[in-house]
Amino acid sequence: MIEQTIPDAGFGDDDDDFDALAPDADDRFPDDRYLDRELSWLAFNQRVLELAEDPATPLLERANFLAIFASNLDEFFMVRVAGLKRRILTGLAVPTNVGRAPLDVLADISAEAHRLQLRHAAAWKHLVQPSLAEAGIEVVNWDELTGAEQESLTEYFQNQVFPVLMPLAVDPAHPFPYISGLSLNLAIRVRNARTGRQDFARLKVPQMMPRLVEVPGDGTTMRFISLEELIANHLGDLFPGMEVIDHHLFRLTRNEDMVIEEDESESLIQALEAELMRRRFGPPIRLEITDDMDDVTLDVLLKELDITDQEVYRLPGALDLRSLFSLSRIERPDLHYPPHLPRTALAFQPVEQNGRADIFAAIRRGDVLVHHPYESFATSVQAFLEQAARDPHVLAIKQTLYRTSGDSPIVQALIDAAESGKQVLALVEVKARFDEAANIVWARKLEKAGVHVVYGLVGLKTHSKLCLVIREEEGTLRHYSHVGTGNYNPKTSRLYEDFGLFTTDDQVGKDLTRLFNELSGYAIEKKFKRLLVAPLHLRKGLIRLIEKERRNALAGKPARIRIKVNSMVDEQIIDALYRASMAGVPVEVWVRGICSLRPGVPGLSDNITVRSILGRYLEHSRLFMFANDGDPQVYIGSADMMHRNLDRRVEALVRVIAPEHLTELATLFDLAMSDATSSWHLDADGVWTRHSVDSDGQPLIDVQDATMAAIARRRRSRAVR
Repeated sequence: MIEQTIPDAGFGDDDDDFDALAPDADDRFPDDRYLDRELSWLAFNQRVLELAEDPATPLLERANFLAIFASNLDEFFMVRVAGLKRRILTGLAVPTNVGRAPLDVLADISAEAHRLQLRHAAAWKHLVQPSLAEAGIEVVNWDELTGAEQESLTEYFQNQVFPVLMPLAVDPAHPFPYISGLSLNLAIRVRNARTGRQDFARLKVPQMMPRLVEVPGDGTTMRFISLEELIANHLGDLFPGMEVIDHHLFRLTRNEDMVIEEDESESLIQALEAELMRRRFGPPIRLEITDDMDDVTLDVLLKELDITDQEVYRLPGALDLRSLFSLSRIERPDLHYPPHLPRTALAFQPVEQNGRADIFAAIRRGDVLVHHPYESFATSVQAFLEQAARDPHVLAIKQTLYRTSGDSPIVQALIDAAESGKQVLALVEVKARFDEAANIVWARKLEKAGVHVVYGLVGLKTHSKLCLVIREEEGTLRHYSHVGTGNYNPKTSRLYEDFGLFTTDDQVGKDLTRLFNELSGYAIEKKFKRLLVAPLHLRKGLIRLIEKERRNALAGKPARIRIKVNSMVDEQIIDALYRASMAGVPVEVWVRGICSLRPGVPGLSDNITVRSILGRYLEHSRLFMFANDGDPQVYIGSADMMHRNLDRRVEALVRVIAPEHLTELATLFDLAMSDATSSWHLDADGVWTRHSVDSDGQPLIDVQDATMAAIARRRRSRAVR
């Protein structure tokens, strides 16, 4: 059994004497020691945009990054900006770690978002769209089409588009219509040819139809026209007998920040379904318009939508560039990243050619660490659950599910296991943002199949990635455990970078058994041995580890801290890292998105380095590595350093102990932090600077490409033996 050096690192009663561990360092830090989290998030989306602007990025991938930027920004407004506005309007305390008035923060967010949206539009109009045209993929306007092409598209419009359009007049008999969030709309002004009266109409661009319509051609060049452009050039068909004076595009973003009041006497599902209905009618928070919209039309929208000038985003060219996702799926290998086929982890490769690997036998031989998407999710996590479902010796399966899909082989494996008589528990987090409705549907599907479905604890999201299989072997029960950093989702596993640890370690199995009991029942577990679990003890456990490195450094012992997360926001963690830095501990932070920590501030964070890496895969894993005077304490898991993760979610980190796994993680971190590696560097002022080429203009090392190559070599070397 592996005993941790951290006592009481669990989930349960708060019975630790944490004050006894308070550091003796000076806590009188400067008031401006944190970067604003919202502006830091916008800086992250700017890094996404920089990949789209980079001519070294494959062309269709550049289009994809433009679409990702647009999608990201939509969610930022729907959730983060909406949440800030809601709290301001209702008089609630606004969480801000920069000591500034919320309205000032909101004004800064608006200014930066305006700047980025203009840069985003320019990247499409002046960089990516012309480059695509040179490569034989054109997005054209109506007047660029030949007569024959226009005739063909008119026929398409009449047969496929016209029947589903619903023009809505606005006059004393027809009130201004409800405008759904993220819908693309045409604001149209028409004149009655007989009376001369001018009226206003709204036309919604159908969301279920392709936004980019392919123009019939000879096949040498792919040409597309936007659906809204096609509709705009046939408005006369929609308003016969009327003169179309003018038309303009607009798009509305609504508040979709959900607030679920959980009552133990009320069904969580019922409360969630009610909130989903309310979310559709959230107040407007952003209005995007084309830069040619006249004042008359804009005044109508401002009045009817009750929106301020600050919330209006006037943009050149096309609105809603999420439409570029469809372009990025074009089959042009020369314009994409080279294809990558995930490898089966060495431990899970079948002994016999064309045979099926025995996943349980492989895990019994020793802990297995898998790295997705470089190593296959299908032949590791999915195969693990599928083997468990059909194995007659498996008695029970317990699993958390945060984001997956109803047709997922993971869900099907749980259904198969339940239908074969096994005890199956699925803890489904139905509050996973924007997946709520889908999660409710497949949670009920699991229940109908006999799976015991639970929804966690009141007031907490269950974000941990855990699976426990109980198997009878020679009259005793053995625990097979999986703790991961990513969702049990086969689709995103091909796009998200994540780690997962498989183990038969009895202590991990007992820890997971206790944790599942607390999540599904009423047990209150105080201590875990190889896990760190939020919300009560994960932050404390990490601060203890950071504080130990600080004291080791002061004592002249080896000390080092390395953390890889999606977001670094929590003030207590950041202050602990500042104290460690002031004691001389080298601190390396590898963050994908938000970072409120200021590195390189003299006397405060001289020893802290922050890097960010973005690329073809979304960096999603979380690693926590502490030198511990030569006895490394290394954890992987689901938690980011944010208040919601540490205070309002069930999160779990598992300690990694196998020497070869510690070496693998350390080598990856070495590569990420190297000056020879392509990455963004954060300075003390919150500015991210990209380092992608060396002094000779040659490309720096790409971490993801290097990892692919390293895993491929690992497989080949095994084959040679």
